[in-house]
Amino acid sequence: MISHWNLGLVAAAATLLSAAPLSTIFDRWTWLIQSTIAVAVVAAVAALARLGRVPLWGQVLAMLGGLLLALTWLFPSGAELLGVVPTPATIGHFGALAEASLVDMRSYGVKVPDTDPMLFLAVLGIGAVAVLVDLSAVGLRRPALAGLPMLAVYSVPVAVYVDSVPPVPFIIGAAGYLWLLVTDNIDRVRQFGRRFTGDGRGVDGWEASPLASAGRRLAAVGVAVAVLLPLAMPGMTGGLLDTLSSGTGEGTGGSGRGTAGQVDLFSALQGQLNQSEVTDLVKVTTNEPSPFYLRFGAADTLRSGGFRPRPPSGPPVNREFSPAVPDREGITRTRHQATVEVTENFDMPLLPVYAEPVQIDLNGRWSYDTNQQVLFSNQERSPGKRYEFEYVRSTYSPTALRQARPLPAEHSLRQLLTTPTVSTVETLVDELIEGKPTEYDKVRAIYDHFTADNGFRYALSTEGGTSGQEIVDFLTNKVGFCQQYAAAMAWLVRAADIPARVAFGFTTGAKSDGGTYVLTNRNLHAWTEVYFDGFGWVPFDATPAYGVQGATRSTWAPDLEVEEEVVPEPSATAGPAGSGSETNQNQLEEGLEEELSGLSSDPSAPTRTATPWLWGAVGALALLVLLTAPALQRSALRRRRRGRRVPSATSAGTTTGETSSGDHPMVVLADTDRARADAHAAWDELLDTLVDFRQRIDGAETPRATASRLARDTFHTDSEATSAVRLLGRAEELARYARDPHPGEPLLPALRRVRAALVTGSNRRTRLVATALPPSVLLRWRVAVDDASARLVSSYGRFRAAARRWSPRRLLAERLPR
Repeated sequence: MISHWNLGLVAAAATLLSAAPLSTIFDRWTWLIQSTIAVAVVAAVAALARLGRVPLWGQVLAMLGGLLLALTWLFPSGAELLGVVPTPATIGHFGALAEASLVDMRSYGVKVPDTDPMLFLAVLGIGAVAVLVDLSAVGLRRPALAGLPMLAVYSVPVAVYVDSVPPVPFIIGAAGYLWLLVTDNIDRVRQFGRRFTGDGRGVDGWEASPLASAGRRLAAVGVAVAVLLPLAMPGMTGGLLDTLSSGTGEGTGGSGRGTAGQVDLFSALQGQLNQSEVTDLVKVTTNEPSPFYLRFGAADTLRSGGFRPRPPSGPPVNREFSPAVPDREGITRTRHQATVEVTENFDMPLLPVYAEPVQIDLNGRWSYDTNQQVLFSNQERSPGKRYEFEYVRSTYSPTALRQARPLPAEHSLRQLLTTPTVSTVETLVDELIEGKPTEYDKVRAIYDHFTADNGFRYALSTEGGTSGQEIVDFLTNKVGFCQQYAAAMAWLVRAADIPARVAFGFTTGAKSDGGTYVLTNRNLHAWTEVYFDGFGWVPFDATPAYGVQGATRSTWAPDLEVEEEVVPEPSATAGPAGSGSETNQNQLEEGLEEELSGLSSDPSAPTRTATPWLWGAVGALALLVLLTAPALQRSALRRRRRGRRVPSATSAGTTTGETSSGDHPMVVLADTDRARADAHAAWDELLDTLVDFRQRIDGAETPRATASRLARDTFHTDSEATSAVRLLGRAEELARYARDPHPGEPLLPALRRVRAALVTGSNRRTRLVATALPPSVLLRWRVAVDDASARLVSSYGRFRAAARRWSPRRLLAERLPR
């Protein structure tokens, strides 16, 4: 029984050691702490089951039950019994975490932050491995079989890590497996009695036998060979011979230099765009007045599973590069200089650079692929790099691009840029390019298809992917973000027998006072590049400009939705731009204050008649202030929120003019932060209004769900109020989740209409309470009082504990025994 205890503990420790490669996936060590707790519970339950001589199948059930209890305690749903006993709600919560982990795997790149779904998946997997290892090593006494589940843990980082897994985690996992094998063999040998050496000398229990020493030496040699042999192979990524070699081959093939090409650019892009926090990635300074996109990758290999990047190949950067296409009529080239500084948050074997660099000043082992226009390295990473380069900016005229001829059949790009056959795509392309005489006209016909007039919209909440079926789904649903627009256009252009690829990089970004462009994860972008014979790779950005921060358009690929959305005026009369907006604001202010204006005539208000008693007057005044304080605070809060109104076109700095009768002035808001703050203020005001009129609020609902519920249950008979509440919900949803909230929405009139509908649908008592004693203000006061009380009690407890330390009675009690 003691041997089983020992072997069970070693099996648990070996399981945790085998999970060491997961450290290359997670950003922090929370997964290890939680996994240790789960494995400890499994090992303890297994030991107790063996102590009670439970059969093997009972031991397995006990370990699974222990794992379930550990998961329940680590990831509670709030509906457990005594905090650890799972309920059906707990199982449903686990299912929701498992589904959410699939979303997180598509959203995040390595290293993964500590999210509950990903931690749950890791702890569940390691706990299941602990059960299998204990069953194989202790229950079945076949420790060699335990290597299979331990190997499954190691295969996870091997499959998802963008680079090869470091050797140290492999060594740790291998050491755990060897420890398990050695412990099992020592236990088997001890069953035969006293151990002896070859010359007949007895060996104590603590002393290693010559056979065991030889086994450890063989194990160490085996692990060393397993680690060093792949590194020494010249065809392996990051190999030892590759590290010692300083030369870099040229050409377009992928001859083993595939470290940079192994980056999943699509997953990295989607993961960064889905991040809730804004992170600075790159800072660039250039003397070009209006620079184009800064690029760092390209995906030009198309298979049925979608676009994939090829391993880049090219010469070192310490040389000059000539433009890929010579000068010709219709191409305007200007030469500029740029300085790029990469932050620690942008970690790739790729560096961003403007297209067509001619000279790069960069220290280190970096190379440039002139075909893919990618700056890459197989030995270094991008964080902390600062470099300068000169580049050529090429602009093209549509007239010149129409002179481009189709590529000859023997051209190298014909064989390289092939397209899998998808019947739906082929049919759509045939319809779009019908009657188009030139290559450029065909590309423009495809480019013009991705417009709002054809139903296309921008959204980050859609599923990513560039396979044939996913492209068909996008063309059908017509909702997606940049990588889907770029991949779909590239696929359609290739179906038209024209070479195209997907490029990755940054949009222009925000320019600081010093002239430096600060590029964040919100500026990450993907676009399409089309190859025209005699012109080279020409960029086309089919993604709607309103969904991309810093989007840039060109004369050959213009913005097809240049007209901003017209904001309707709720007033029936037309007036000068700006005056109507101010009139509506004044009307809203009057509407929001109409109850407070008649407060003094309320019969329940205290009497203000003169009294000869001074203290009575003071008391009445104090009572009046106390009664009106909630209404005054509610009014002040409403006024502050009205200060965050959406400015008119004149105040926003845009040009607006008088339009014909029936048209409305255009409202454009350039400051997205102001638009987001306006939407949040309007939504907060709506929630407080709902609280004041005793409407149910569910904190777990999204803005869209709340608006839909109110439109369905509360305002179903009022179409105007329904539209208004849906407008407020949509504005808050865009402000929370969209990169650029839609500006110029008439939120204040919508608030007025919702409040009017609530006033109409409420009884007199509810209206009076909402005006004089707003429940939203009283709720805030109650929370503030509770917080203050908790802080006071905590401070008193700390003071009392400190006072006890210096109590004379305690000091005397401590000195008396001396």
